[in-house]
Formats: sequence, C-alpha cells, structure tokens
Amino acid sequence: MTLVQALLRATAFKNPLLRTLIPSIALAYGIQTAVAVPSIAAQTERYYDLSGSLTYLSCTAVSLFLPYLRAKNAGAITGGLAEYFGSKGLGQGTWWWRQALLSAAVGVWATRLGSYLFSRISSDSGRDSRFDSIRGSPSKFYVAFFAQATWVSLCTLPVILINSIPRSAYATSVLGQAVSAKPYLTDILGLAIFVFGLTFEVVADRQKSKWVEGKKEKKHSEEFLTRGLWSKSRHPNYFGEVTLWSGIALAAAGLLVRQPAQAALGLSGSTMSQVLVTGMCAASPAFVSFLLLKVSGVPLSEDKYDKRYGDRKDYQKWKEETPMFVPKFW
Repeated sequence: MTLVQALLRATAFKNPLLRTLIPSIALAYGIQTAVAVPSIAAQTERYYDLSGSLTYLSCTAVSLFLPYLRAKNAGAITGGLAEYFGSKGLGQGTWWWRQALLSAAVGVWATRLGSYLFSRISSDSGRDSRFDSIRGSPSKFYVAFFAQATWVSLCTLPVILINSIPRSAYATSVLGQAVSAKPYLTDILGLAIFVFGLTFEVVADRQKSKWVEGKKEKKHSEEFLTRGLWSKSRHPNYFGEVTLWSGIALAAAGLLVRQPAQAALGLSGSTMSQVLVTGMCAASPAFVSFLLLKVSGVPLSEDKYDKRYGDRKDYQKWKEETPMFVPKFW
C-alpha cells in the first residue's frame, strides 16, 4: 500500500466534505509543527511568514487534487487530470473553473505576501519585533506557529469547501437544478472584491517599502508614512487583507448554498445547512478581522507608534484625520 493509498483509506469518511477538510487541516498543523521545531531550537522567526505561505499553497493544492486522487484510487476514472477536470460531458466543466479560480486566488495572494514578508525580514537581519517577548520561550513560540496553522485552516475554509465537492456529483442535477457554467452574481462580486482587496494591499505594501527604502537612503526624514493610501487609512494593507478574504468567502458561499452543492457535500439543503456553509465561509474574513484588529495587527502597530510619536502634533493630527481601518476617500 502506497502512502497516498494509506492516506485515502484513513480519511475515507462517509461525508465528502470531511474527506478533504480533515486532511487539509491536518496538513496545516503538520507543516507548522515541522517548521516550529527547528525555529524554536534556533530561536529564529526568519521562516515563520514564509512557512505560512507554504502552508496556504499546500493546503489549497491538497484540497484541489485529493478528490481526483480518491476517484483515481477507486477506479472511477482511468485517465489522468485531463479526464477528471475535463469539460466534456454533462456538468464536468460547470464546477471546475470556480475551483480553479478560487484556488489560484489563494495561490497568488500567498505567493505574493510570503515573498514580500520574507524579503522584508531578511533585510531586517531575520528579526521581527512581534517575537521579541516570546522568542526565548519554546511553549510561547510554538503557540505562534499553532496560531498560524489555525489562521491558514480558517482562511482557506471557503476554498476547501468548494474543492471538496466530488466530480461524480457534478453530472446530476438536483431537484431539477444544475449549477450554471455561467458566473452567478456572487461569483462576479466576490472575485471583483478579491481583486480590489489584493490590489489595495499590494499598493499599500509597495508604498511602504518605497518609503522605507527612501528613508534608508536619506531621501526624506519622515518618521511615519502619511502619503498615498496611508493618507486614506492608517492601516490600508490590513484593510486590503480583510477585503480580499471577504471576496473569496462571498464567491464560495454563493455557490455552496445552492442545492446541487449542498447535496454533493452530503448536506440536507435546508435553511440550517445553508446557514452552516455560509457561516463556515464567513469564518474566514471574520477571523482575519479579529486577528488584525484585536490581536497582532493594528493593536501592536498603534501601540508602537503611539509610544514613539504620541506627543507629536503632526502624528496626532494624522490620527485624528485618518481613519484607523476603513479608508476615507472623500
């Protein structure tokens, strides 16, 4: 028995969602633990953010291809990926483009953010001030990796839900309904919101990087950034982050509440089941918002800047005139 076959057998749950959800989440905690051990031993957070991106990419890929491997192992298909993800036959191409786009969205975001954060920490000699108080404590340091695994698991939940739907369920309409190959309004809105949020985050990060680089080269003497998107919000990168995950959640929920998707996931299709999948999708942006607004994002940044520049009038004016989170464009 191969390792893949052993995995498929161990996760052969009756419910299609659990067959993909449990291995994907287990992988998140496994990768984070594997990275945590040497990081704790060396007391370095250098690869913390990079490992987070790797975990996002790995969990998304596993959730996307695990149903294919399961069908292949069961003999439901005899060909390769082209047969499984092909567009021939009733319903087969209906779902695939949504899975591909949402998975690609996570992949693009994770690759961009991971490379950006790794480049930033590398330029700072591998140190991140967030870890100053926990770096020397193995238990507290591991909690950071555990929290990152939880962050990945909750954020990717909408995509895992979409990817969990087995191909065998696509060809049969449910209660006379079939998922349209054409985009729903929620598909369009969700992807548009994702693109807007990602663009907002990327522009904000680039403006900050350019500002930091200019300061190092002594092109300016500003102590804090108040130009560009940073004049519209004190934390525009975090706003973009929450926005893009909201878009992914909307696109996923708009499909998952429909009867064919409900049946494919082994759910009843009742109002309670629709509320359940909507809540699971909403958990993604909700957790990101909680993390950034209450835990490690805005509070740490605001506290650091308040201590440094709280007695300066220009800083106080910027805080008074610039919203903390949601940008003010007028």
